[in-house]
Amino acid sequence: MGFWKDKRVIVTGGGGFLGKSVVALLKQRFCDKIFVPRSKEYDLRRSSIIKRMLKTVNPDIIIHLAAVVGGIGANRENPGKFFYDNLVMGVELMEQSRLAGVGKFTAVGTICAYPKFTKVPFREDDLWGGYPEETNAPYGLAKKMLLVQSQAYRQQYGFNSIYLLPVNLYGPGDNFSPVSSHVIPALIKKCVDAIKNGEKKIVVWGTGKATREFLYVDDAARGIVLATECYDKPEPVNIGAGFEITIKDLVHLIVSMTGFQGDVIWDSTKPDGQPRRCLDVSRAQKEFGFQAKVRLEEGLRKTIHWYVRNQEEL
Repeated sequence: MGFWKDKRVIVTGGGGFLGKSVVALLKQRFCDKIFVPRSKEYDLRRSSIIKRMLKTVNPDIIIHLAAVVGGIGANRENPGKFFYDNLVMGVELMEQSRLAGVGKFTAVGTICAYPKFTKVPFREDDLWGGYPEETNAPYGLAKKMLLVQSQAYRQQYGFNSIYLLPVNLYGPGDNFSPVSSHVIPALIKKCVDAIKNGEKKIVVWGTGKATREFLYVDDAARGIVLATECYDKPEPVNIGAGFEITIKDLVHLIVSMTGFQGDVIWDSTKPDGQPRRCLDVSRAQKEFGFQAKVRLEEGLRKTIHWYVRNQEEL
């Protein structure tokens, strides 16, 4: 608990889905000097604005969560934007943080950085074994450059930057937009809305054969905070739950938990994305004692309940 006392911390993306959980956990650990830059005032693609922010806040630690992100559809529609915005944000923020003498930089990457055909479970040493899955490669590669920059800056400048690789996240407060949401909120919305509107079927992208691993958002926040407290090495670290489930089984689970009784139509003309995703999480456990606590069924129940209560406001 004493680690955070009197520390000045910037959490980019602190107003977002994961960021809110990270900020809440920092407050629980008695961190009372947290600054969350909002995109309307702080365009983190511009070095002059980053310099102004760093001069004003004078942070000891930066946790960089901000990202331009979405599901398969959003990645296919915005490959250039996802690449440029994420790359420039990360490069400029880390460079200006180094120049400003920031004590520690926690860079949060993405599982999309892994090669398309990575041996399961994904080990951190496999990151450079091939090209990422095509639909999200621009995003994944942009975030992957944070690892290159982090290691290069540690080697040349002694800059203490760490790089984390969280798996697919979900939980209350997730993005439920049909345009840009990821698979769990998209499926929950389809099922709950279909029940509400009396619809007899839902349409799901792909074949259902792909597998994914999911991490509850509060678990992810805990992993990020633990790593910031305890980890100071150049090697990247997976943050995950260490299991995989097929999309077909996930759909059946969400259908059952929401009470939807109609048909599920699989649109196989739409992409499955990466064939399999499952992380080796042994490094996180060894280096800073992280293990996921929230089981998938429990996390889904909380997420469904949150959406049902809040759907009118979304």
